[in-house]
Amino acid sequence: MARALRADAERSVRAILEAAEQVLAEDAGASMEQIAEAAGLTRITVHRRFANRQALLEALSISAMQQLLEAIDEARPNSAPALVALYRVTANVLQVKSAWRFTLSQNTSHSEVAAALWADIEAHTVDLLARAQREGLLAPATDLEWTRQVYYALLSEALNRRGTDQDSSAQDPDALATLVIDTLLHGGGPHH
Repeated sequence: MARALRADAERSVRAILEAAEQVLAEDAGASMEQIAEAAGLTRITVHRRFANRQALLEALSISAMQQLLEAIDEARPNSAPALVALYRVTANVLQVKSAWRFTLSQNTSHSEVAAALWADIEAHTVDLLARAQREGLLAPATDLEWTRQVYYALLSEALNRRGTDQDSSAQDPDALATLVIDTLLHGGGPHH
């Protein structure tokens, strides 16, 4: 019986987080009651799972970052050449980021758990960029921290580029990954 309750609680939490992401993306000031309604649950159930709005936002952040790490791991970045790994990671990350636009666009202070997850994400990114540098995709003198920041900016810009709402090909994670990686490695200059 306890197992069934646990599964039910997990489904409730997942429903709340998914509803919160959608509702808050439309109205960042939405109430817990609006989120509960969108999740098909009572406000009491939402408050049972999350004591307050801040707890819900922290859970959103942790969930989104865990999914980012899973997306990175699913790309198996250490088992392919750096260019292939960079492309796979980028496509996977873009898919997750498109599902968590509200949460991942928030510049709020993170809990210790979220901060640790973010540090892991950054470490994976820098490790992959260091491999790209060792394999000759990036110049030996490239500042990897700067390149990481540029890469993150390109990810955000790819998701927010004009036409992504109407044109399904503009939302395709593979097409966007190609755009991001091509821009990261070649900029606007000619390709050799």
